[in-house]
Amino acid sequence: MSEDTTVPGIDPSVPPSGDGCVECLAGDGQGWWFHLRRCAACGHIGCCDSSPSQHATAHARTAGHPFLTSFESGEDWFWNTETEQFYEGPPLAGPTAHPAAQPSPGPVGHVPVDWQQRLN
Repeated sequence: MSEDTTVPGIDPSVPPSGDGCVECLAGDGQGWWFHLRRCAACGHIGCCDSSPSQHATAHARTAGHPFLTSFESGEDWFWNTETEQFYEGPPLAGPTAHPAAQPSPGPVGHVPVDWQQRLN
C-alpha cells in the first residue's frame, strides 16, 4: 500500500451522496447491490464490481475520479481504479458506511432470492 494523505483526487470534506447506490436506487440496472463503494472525490455512492451493475467503477471512469473507498462498516481502504492499487488516505466526512439497519446485499426488499448466482 502507498501511504499518502494528500492524494490529488481525494476530498476528505465531501459527505457521501446517500445511503445506497445512487443508480440502483434510481432504477438503473438491476436495482440491488452486493457491497457499496464511495467516490473519494465527490462522495458518489455506487455498487461494487461484484454487484450486477458495477456503478461505482463506472462512475470513477466516467467522472475521472479514480479513487474509491468502501462504504461498508469496518472497512477502511482506498482503491485507485486507474492504477489498480490500494492506498491509505485521510479520514473522510461521515458517515463512512451505510446505515447498520441496511444489510449487504441491499437494499431491503430488492435483493433477489438467488443473489449469489447473480454476482460478478
